[in-house]
Amino acid sequence: MKEGARSDGCDLPFAEDEAMTNFTPLPALIGGILIGLSASLLLLSHGKIAGISGILGGLLTRGTPDRGYRLWFLAGLLAAGGALAILRPSSFPSTPSSPFWLVALAGLLVGYGTRLGSGCTSGHGVCGISRLSARSITATMIFMATGALTVFVSRHLLHLGGGQ
Repeated sequence: MKEGARSDGCDLPFAEDEAMTNFTPLPALIGGILIGLSASLLLLSHGKIAGISGILGGLLTRGTPDRGYRLWFLAGLLAAGGALAILRPSSFPSTPSSPFWLVALAGLLVGYGTRLGSGCTSGHGVCGISRLSARSITATMIFMATGALTVFVSRHLLHLGGGQ
């Protein structure tokens, strides 16, 4: 094998530090189980879908009657992130991997997409697919394809975000 060539035979440009070196199937499995349990618990206890964009959107809309669970839900997300930052700071990069403008633009596009798609990956992908919703299955397939295309274009064609 020639020097600098990928071991998997792929011809795409590749930075050795971008190789998947943090493969952690057990924590991912446990995290997935916890996400599924929490989404099920919210549905069973409150009759609500655990879609983050809908929870946040409802909190920002005047006159929403069920603001309490929305505040607690979002506070729990922030508290979990804060606890992880304290207990395992290595989970967060010490320096940004992408320029701020790119992250801000991505955030705006995600916000627009959640409104356009009537929900986000948590609502459609976790809750909608488990309810066998055709709309959610379609939306999730579009989310995933768009995400894969975006990564390919930004990293391999535009050379943004640490790609070659």
